[in-house]
Amino acid sequence: MDQLGSRTGHLAAGVRLAALAAMMMAPLPAAYAATVELPPISVGAGLRSSFTSTDVDGADEDVNDFTLDSARLYIGGSVTETIKFTLNTEIDGDNDVRVIDAIGRFEFSPKFNIWAGRFLPPSDRANLHGPYYGNAWGFAVDGIQDGFPFVAAGRDNGVAYWGDFDRVKVSIGAFDVPSTMAGSDEPDKIVTAARLHLSLWDIESGYYLNGTYYGDKDILSFGVSAQSASGDTAVTVDALMEKKIAGGGVLSLEGEYANYDGFGGYGAPVAFDSSDGYFVLAAFLFPQKVGIGQFQILGKTATTTYDTAGGDLDLDTLEFDLNYVIKAFNARVSLFYIDQSADAPGTDSTQIGLGLQLQI
Repeated sequence: MDQLGSRTGHLAAGVRLAALAAMMMAPLPAAYAATVELPPISVGAGLRSSFTSTDVDGADEDVNDFTLDSARLYIGGSVTETIKFTLNTEIDGDNDVRVIDAIGRFEFSPKFNIWAGRFLPPSDRANLHGPYYGNAWGFAVDGIQDGFPFVAAGRDNGVAYWGDFDRVKVSIGAFDVPSTMAGSDEPDKIVTAARLHLSLWDIESGYYLNGTYYGDKDILSFGVSAQSASGDTAVTVDALMEKKIAGGGVLSLEGEYANYDGFGGYGAPVAFDSSDGYFVLAAFLFPQKVGIGQFQILGKTATTTYDTAGGDLDLDTLEFDLNYVIKAFNARVSLFYIDQSADAPGTDSTQIGLGLQLQI
């Protein structure tokens, strides 16, 4: 075929493709279009990044770091009115991409929901709000919050039932956790988990919780959770009181007690058999708007006692934050100070940092 013939052949092929494209883009008949509905899909993302200067007891000099603490991609959608799907991933500071949530959600009514896949098991409030929806910048650094064994970012693989019964919320499930996560070289364990939650003021509905509502709700809630696997247990009791006071400021008081017997209590400075501890947090969001946001001051103290081979060891954590809240959990900046001390050489540290959190 000569060049003209070749060009003509390509032209004819182009005409056929154009005609096919026109047919595909033509409006569908109304009766047919009504039967074709794409499921709604939501896409979002989250970022937590910080600069920290850390002084470790016994070190020659401070450690200064710019860190990508977390970057997440959120995807969710509905298959039917009752069947839904969630997929969330995270990129940590080591540039490792992990699937943290992959949930098949069968939500038949507020009182009857079945979730299966990888997600947060029934546990303490801190685990159920995580770093993005908590009040303080420092998350799970004190050996109390989120101390349960987990596969990724507090999540485990399993199945759970949960339901809202007005002011009472219950959840119970079974999860597969590698025993190495629980400090053992035995085969993988099945962990049973349950939580009972009571809302006395405004109701906290849904599976997840917040560490604060920034004045959108008046909260007085209590929760108790437990996990168990082959004789190892973890029990937590938590409470949150948050009240919008005269003038528009928001006062938050939060506390938790945790006992980990056989597993849990991550972040310990030494190997241990069991631990128990508590934290108390107080915060106040000022009503005045300064620029595009509001200032919040926060203080938190925590003490954890570890049962080790050499005896009890106490870890004390103190945190102070000055937060600039621009748009609740979607845009905020935190100037934070975290001091930790323990009865072990080289475990005392002081960290000063500036953190940024954004979500879309």
